[in-house]
Amino acid sequence: MSKTINVGFIGNPNCGKTTLFNAFTGANLKVANWPGVTVEKKEGYTTYEGEQFKLVDLPGIYSLTSYTMEEKVSRECIMSDEIDVIVDVVDASCLERNLYLTLQLIELGKPVILALNMMDIVEERGMEIDLHRLPEMLGIPAIPVSARKKSGLSVLMHAVSHHADHAIQNPLIHHHHDKQSRHEHNHHTEYAMVYSDALEDKIDVIMDALACSYPTLENPRWHAIKLLEKDESVTAAFPLPDLEKIIDRSYEQEIINQKYDFIEEIIQEILVNKSEKEAFTEKLDHFLTHRIWGLPLFLGIMALVFLLTFTVGDWLKGYFEIFLESFSAAVTSGLTSLHVGDMMISLVVDGIISGVGGILTFLPNIFILFLALAFLEDSGYMARVAFVMDDIMGHLGLSGRAFIPLLLGFGCSVPAVMASRALEHRKDRLKTILITPFMSCSARLPIYVLFSQMFFPKHAMLVSYSMYLLGIIVAITTAFVLSKLDGSKAEHALLIELPEYKSPNARTIAIYVWEKVKDYLTKAGTVIFVASVILWGLLNFGPSGYVTDISNSFGSIIGKAAVPLFAPVGLGYWQIVVALIAGIAAKEVVVSSCSVLFGVQNITTTDGMSTMVATLGALGFGAANAYALMVFCLLYIPCTATIATINREVESKKLTALIIFFQFAVAWVMSFLVYHIGLLF
Repeated sequence: MSKTINVGFIGNPNCGKTTLFNAFTGANLKVANWPGVTVEKKEGYTTYEGEQFKLVDLPGIYSLTSYTMEEKVSRECIMSDEIDVIVDVVDASCLERNLYLTLQLIELGKPVILALNMMDIVEERGMEIDLHRLPEMLGIPAIPVSARKKSGLSVLMHAVSHHADHAIQNPLIHHHHDKQSRHEHNHHTEYAMVYSDALEDKIDVIMDALACSYPTLENPRWHAIKLLEKDESVTAAFPLPDLEKIIDRSYEQEIINQKYDFIEEIIQEILVNKSEKEAFTEKLDHFLTHRIWGLPLFLGIMALVFLLTFTVGDWLKGYFEIFLESFSAAVTSGLTSLHVGDMMISLVVDGIISGVGGILTFLPNIFILFLALAFLEDSGYMARVAFVMDDIMGHLGLSGRAFIPLLLGFGCSVPAVMASRALEHRKDRLKTILITPFMSCSARLPIYVLFSQMFFPKHAMLVSYSMYLLGIIVAITTAFVLSKLDGSKAEHALLIELPEYKSPNARTIAIYVWEKVKDYLTKAGTVIFVASVILWGLLNFGPSGYVTDISNSFGSIIGKAAVPLFAPVGLGYWQIVVALIAGIAAKEVVVSSCSVLFGVQNITTTDGMSTMVATLGALGFGAANAYALMVFCLLYIPCTATIATINREVESKKLTALIIFFQFAVAWVMSFLVYHIGLLF
């Protein structure tokens, strides 16, 4: 067998690169972090016609400018000897955005294969790509593939194998009828990307100087362009002090603009039937990305999402509750007839079924929420939200990119915290990590649904929606205050694709929703199950052994010790304190814990909620306490998985502890204010 060919898979985020990588490698891959950074590294192997290929899945990036960790890692890897061939995976339905990275990769001087993914979406939109003209203009092979359908894979590997030793581009055919170059060299036959004569003159001078000063340097043209851009790493590694008049300032913006001019020229020549879709997108964006109406429209759309979550979700939840009641009664009857001990019946019915089952009844609400979010994401709208928020984030001293982790936080804080890696500066990343857990993740929804329906039955949807708004307000206020304290300002605006609107793909939505539901069910079957059993143990055992009165249990002792801390915020009940402590494992556990702690079976049913309200009311726990509890659950210590992720990202146990303390303090202060203001009404 011949030597292994090292192939780097690179592309913009959401272009299907990882799906294509997985299609080749299957389960034969390993995942680790790149040396010295928290960016994930995936490697795998595949074979084609007797040749072996080592595939490296590089981070999803928009450019090789090296602002973010992902950009730095990708650039260093591609320029090293570790990569022989670059496979540039592009979303064929959004070529304008994808081709900017393509032009940068071609300039590196290594073999590049263009993998045109998502061709099915191009066809769905009634567009066509001229697959003969595109390679003529870029000088590299362009292979149509479908990562989802696993089509075109063998042709792509054939191209990789054939071009592994051919760094020289194919013959370039540019027409340029109205802009013939007067440059002394006919660069249009040499390079895909040719700049203005003024820039090309500078590039030629710099290339000559590099050849004299660094004769062994590979690809002097790319280094010359980077020197013109005042790229920090290249300037430091290859200084040319005699060319200060040539490199008199940064020409990065001119280079970017001319690249996009060429991309526009490519699109006009190779893409057919694009104008109709563009016109439709522009009409919608006139309203949805409007500088004044964009944000109110977003808030209105999210309000509609919550209306659906409550109306449709609660209707479906009713059937789950009926089933849970019947199942609980049947298990109790069955265990009793088998003469099972009272302690074991209590563990199964009051601990496991009441704890895990209570959480499962919220599955319809979770399903509707993620179904709506998947619809908005796949239609292309969520990208507009990030665009609309860019200006607001800038005033808060954060890059517009910071809104993307916050947006992800509505689903789960773990990937949201990890998404902070896309930010350029460590200070921005730390601020984003600090405020991201204030976003209401899906795990908190069961708490909102239960307590809003118990204490605010006529306004349950509005009360729950207010939690999401309050999380956003606290997050942006925190970011604003921190930015004023450290004097930081956003240095780089948001670079994000605004794709054309399209009909959401049923399969894509189904996969997205199933993954979220599966995560929820997995958590119910593992973390919540274990937490329910542990909680049952704490409430049924005390210093004297097994107890029938939970006021003598270990749980009671722990909760009562912490009551003085929680009393000022309206949560001075040892059962509530224990539920909040249990909720650090997973926020959903707060609901199952309340069910076990207050001895209310099937807490999510109408009878269960009525019993719970009466029980709490007898203790003096009213609407103000309930709202304060929801606020506290919104803002206090994140779940253990999020804490572990924060610790890995900030690489400091001390800093992680400070973040946890800060979030607890914010939760305490906000709950205090809400509770005492609520008492006035």
